[in-house]
Amino acid sequence: MFDLPLEILYQDQYLVAINKPAGLLVHKSYLARKEKYFAMQILRDQIGQHVFPIHRLDRPTSGVLLFALSSEVARLLNDIFRTRAVKKGYLAMVRGYLEGADILDYPLKEILDKIADKKVALDKAPQDAVTHWANIATAQYPQPIGKYSAGRFSLIALVPQTGRKHQLRRHLAHLRHPMIGDTTQGDGAQNRYQRDHFTHTRLMLHAAQLQFTHPVTNVELEISAPLDDAFRQVIEQVGWVDAELTPIEWVQSKLNQA
Repeated sequence: MFDLPLEILYQDQYLVAINKPAGLLVHKSYLARKEKYFAMQILRDQIGQHVFPIHRLDRPTSGVLLFALSSEVARLLNDIFRTRAVKKGYLAMVRGYLEGADILDYPLKEILDKIADKKVALDKAPQDAVTHWANIATAQYPQPIGKYSAGRFSLIALVPQTGRKHQLRRHLAHLRHPMIGDTTQGDGAQNRYQRDHFTHTRLMLHAAQLQFTHPVTNVELEISAPLDDAFRQVIEQVGWVDAELTPIEWVQSKLNQA
């Protein structure tokens, strides 16, 4: 179950942003007909007015989630997102030592649903997909895994330039450093290690920052979401200090040094 009320990170008369808990769906869908709880409905009831989701976070991902408070503002915000005039910063814990900083330009095939996309052509060319990333820290955890005497992990800052489905998970898997807790693109042995040795099991991906120009006031906004207890406790177990990191600035700084 989720802690309620939802944590509101920013609110004015035009829009509202929350810190979405891991495991909470954004809105209803035919794929989740049996679910009872959705961020859209909970937030609507919490603030007493209709809300319009602007973007999505995968169910297991926590962090900044933005809603408009009218259809007109939703249209303006959708234009901002569609033209990529928004920056998103993520934190992820991954398998192994992924060191340095780089820009990964690796096109991805569109992920199609067997029912909803049954009329879509299956031979579509891969879509462009670009992710900026930088290492924040590396660590060992003193419990063996397979032939290794200890688990190795990295904390990574991520700034996607494009917004393909599961882009960050798929890009890190392509780099052979899948996210801890990823049950689709991840490493089963590492996920079992997480269950056996860490206090929490969840996808270790958090949407920490959102930067964009307010569509009505033209003020530059930066909305940040603190880590939840589960994410914080896992990274503290491997010895990383819990700092309120800013992945957008971190990646930019490390790429400038490279």
